[in-house]
Amino acid sequence: MKRIVECVPNFSEGKDMGVIDKITREIESVEGVKLLDVDPGQDTNRTVVTFVGTPDEVVEAAFQAVKKASELIDMRKHKGAHPRMGATDVCPLVPVSNITMEETVEYAHKLAQRIGEELGISVYCYENAAQKPERKNLANCRKGEYEGMAEKLQQPEWAPDFGPAELNPRTGVTAVGARDFLVAYNINLNTTSTRRANAVAFDVREKGRVKREGNPLTGKIVKDGNGNPVYIPGTLKEVKGIGWFIEEYGVAQISMNLTNIKVTPVHVAFDEVCKKADARGLRVTGSELVGLVPLDAMLDAGKYFLRKQERSLGVSESELIKIAVKSMGLDELKPFNPKEKIIEYMLEDENERKLVDMTVHGFADETASESPAPGGGSVSAYVAALGVSLGTMVANLSSHKRGWDERWEEFSVWAEKGQAIKDELLYLVDEDTRAFNRIIEAFGMPKKSEEDKRLRTQAIQDATKYAIEIPFRVMKKAYESMEVMEVMVENGNPNSISDAGVGALCACTAVRGAFLNVKINAEGLEDKAFFAEIFAEAKKIEAAAREKEEKIVARVEEAISQ
Repeated sequence: MKRIVECVPNFSEGKDMGVIDKITREIESVEGVKLLDVDPGQDTNRTVVTFVGTPDEVVEAAFQAVKKASELIDMRKHKGAHPRMGATDVCPLVPVSNITMEETVEYAHKLAQRIGEELGISVYCYENAAQKPERKNLANCRKGEYEGMAEKLQQPEWAPDFGPAELNPRTGVTAVGARDFLVAYNINLNTTSTRRANAVAFDVREKGRVKREGNPLTGKIVKDGNGNPVYIPGTLKEVKGIGWFIEEYGVAQISMNLTNIKVTPVHVAFDEVCKKADARGLRVTGSELVGLVPLDAMLDAGKYFLRKQERSLGVSESELIKIAVKSMGLDELKPFNPKEKIIEYMLEDENERKLVDMTVHGFADETASESPAPGGGSVSAYVAALGVSLGTMVANLSSHKRGWDERWEEFSVWAEKGQAIKDELLYLVDEDTRAFNRIIEAFGMPKKSEEDKRLRTQAIQDATKYAIEIPFRVMKKAYESMEVMEVMVENGNPNSISDAGVGALCACTAVRGAFLNVKINAEGLEDKAFFAEIFAEAKKIEAAAREKEEKIVARVEEAISQ
């Protein structure tokens, strides 16, 4: 699975779209990055840009954008309503999927170092990337704004984390950070009253509401020893919120920013608002996601609502998304298109022709054509995917079997395991063909000079290793899947025991078929030690798969012959 990072740089230019276009073109020129949004502000004279991609590519795109901004924006002439200290004022990196915050911080530091060293721009690191506690808060870093930065940089406690300690008067100072993903989320109410919507918002937002003496609406505001208002905290951490009326839809909404969806996920916010609204005589009618959301947020929501129903969580990705959309009413105001709302889907290459997206008929026709790919490796992965799909089906049927209600969670665990294995095997269907294509591309490399020949030979060897590793992964996953079928044969719905048996047969066939590909792809490989290690483990997996298949099929035969 790809690691995905979001970047949200803010540039100190919101009036001249020609400048902004030149900056965003730098972002779009980097392969592996997708520009999602450009939001200029006239009054603030500031533009917020959002793009996503794989980490190294995002860092490269961010650097090129900062570089272009430093060439085009002169902070000596800049005026705007928003606090600012540099041409690229802030540039946060946000982990989206398959990457930790700690790893994201490393990339933020790498970006900050490049900006400082290669562009001669002073850089402060903030939020999770902060190297000093007082720099975690962006407002502290930006205090004094552009006009005060020359003096600030000279103070020992405010020396930059990267770059010169003297102000570059043209570019100013840039803050590079790593922060959590922010989701803008609105929940619809069956009222037109902004006051009532605000009441619910204050119930749930972390800041809560002002504490008053006596009457909670009109009583005197309670203040602390410093004269500041005292607040009664709301129920949801890392949530900001307010109520407002949307004339376009004729309803009031709770408008929220979920600043850390690991602490308060979307589905938790939805359910809590439902609870608080109901207590005030209101009803939630639906909700809307403003902007994009990570795939995991939707999958977690789907599982959450299935769990509340005591239904198996081991269903397909598309089904989980459908459950999430319907449960939270995300399609009440306008259609919810996952391809346009989920970050990972937005990054998919629309022009890539995937085998797994074909019809069954189309896949068979493509395999039967004169093209050498897809071949035995892709077919082995697909057979394994079908096999574990059968085992998963039995787990889901068992989870919902009448009279077995108390066992739903037991079978849900196996269905989830089966779905995860199925998804990886489907990925390997296409990856096996990509591995084959890498070999073809390597053989097509030029070989005019000695350096050309060396690079070509290395590329062929690297591609050959990868072409061995992919079917080997198929072997391991296919064998792993057999545990699902084994458990279902022993404990699952007895009416579907033969389906689990067929699944085991498919899995063992896939193991054996993939092993053939491991062996044939090793022809011409110079690294004999590399192959010897894989071959030894692959041989053990094949023997274990044969033994397990025999055991499972014998149990099925015993059951259906009675």
